[in-house]
Amino acid sequence: MTIVGVISDTHSLLRPEAVEALKGSDLIVHAGDIGSPGIIDALSEIAPVFAVRGNVDKGEWASKFPQDEVVEVADKYLYVLHNVNEIDLDPAAAGFEVVVSGHSHKPGIERRGGVLFVNPGSAGPRRFTLPVAIAKLHVSSQGIDVCIHELTLL
Repeated sequence: MTIVGVISDTHSLLRPEAVEALKGSDLIVHAGDIGSPGIIDALSEIAPVFAVRGNVDKGEWASKFPQDEVVEVADKYLYVLHNVNEIDLDPAAAGFEVVVSGHSHKPGIERRGGVLFVNPGSAGPRRFTLPVAIAKLHVSSQGIDVCIHELTLL
């Protein structure tokens, strides 16, 4: 089993609660709106990181991150982008089991056309009354399980 920690919309704030929740991950996916390069450096101390650029990620440091990314985990493929409304392909036809996105700050898990759509919500600054959260994918040859972890903030 491979554990994939999923985080998004940190907006330059990597909460200690998010770091703690991501411990034990075999790899981490950041679905954009990173905010500053130090976020990726800190996450890299936990596990290897795959990250995409979000709409707030500007400047030279952000240009090294792609708009979208394909991540292979245990012979399964994840498609990662920041804003799911900007998806320009049919993920099922392209062979993706999971689409990971952020942007809305609203955590959610939904299955559409055989593809799992996961938004971990925002792990950075709270927006409105939405929870601060991350997600974890448990990937094995038998399939993919996902859960949202709402963070208890101290």
